[in-house]
Amino acid sequence: MQLQQLAYFVAVAETRHFTQAAERVRVAQPSLSKQIKALETELGAPLFSRARGNVTLTPEGEALLPLARRMLTDAETARREIAELAGLRRGRVRLGATPSLCAGLLADALARFHLDYPGVELEVEEGGSRDLVRALARGQLDLALIILPLQGDDPALVTEEILRESLVVAAPAHLAGPVRRPYLRMAELRRRPLVMFRRGYDLREATLNACRVAGFEPRFAVEGGEMDAVLRFVEAGLGVAVVPSMVLDGRPGLIGTPLLPGLQRTVALAHRKDVRPTRAAEAFRATLLAFLAEATQEGTLPDGVEALPQV
Repeated sequence: MQLQQLAYFVAVAETRHFTQAAERVRVAQPSLSKQIKALETELGAPLFSRARGNVTLTPEGEALLPLARRMLTDAETARREIAELAGLRRGRVRLGATPSLCAGLLADALARFHLDYPGVELEVEEGGSRDLVRALARGQLDLALIILPLQGDDPALVTEEILRESLVVAAPAHLAGPVRRPYLRMAELRRRPLVMFRRGYDLREATLNACRVAGFEPRFAVEGGEMDAVLRFVEAGLGVAVVPSMVLDGRPGLIGTPLLPGLQRTVALAHRKDVRPTRAAEAFRATLLAFLAEATQEGTLPDGVEALPQV
């Protein structure tokens, strides 16, 4: 079994088309088909079902796909690590983060890292925690800033708690009423339509769980948005939303009211347990933790955000 064969297999599995897969990996289609056939012969089972022009994975192909992706990712990680050690290039950091962190603290931390390591390539993927956990498991990210607790503990990840942030009720600043108070009780949201995030956002689940603990099912004014869209919908007066306090910085059109009982969430830096982070990823981790420690000392962290001490 060769890595090249696995790369061809993954390309066909993802495109469901032999010609498109050949174009993706830049090889002639007959050569790709020949290598796929050789792989099937070696494994002793067909990997694709080719019926009426439709290409689908067989059960054997479904079983091989996650393993092939992981093997290819591990091989790429090894190549990058050796290249870094050999001084051929400075490396790359593939980082995932939730939208609230991308819009808040992460930009400043990335700017410091880029200043210290200008030769390191930075790739940032924005998404909900569940999406980022899946990307880590597939080997598509080196590190990710995710929200704890995980939805179903994943033993394949190492997590390091770095931040705790408060959740508040965001409302339009131009509206008077019950949001202009020191706090809101969760039960009071029963009477207010909510702007709700799309499925897969941890904030969606946190809000729904808090409402149910308070004894009611929330009423949605609109649902399905990303962070920027949700904040814009709230500014437009469609409803209120439960969001991290840090995302309201620089948004004069919104005000945030703390909840009682208080809602918080914990942010962790995560990586795969079975893959040692590259030197570039370790350097980013050190830069991020130093940035948070300095911001804590200087009192420059956003309101409602607390950096957690590291052991």
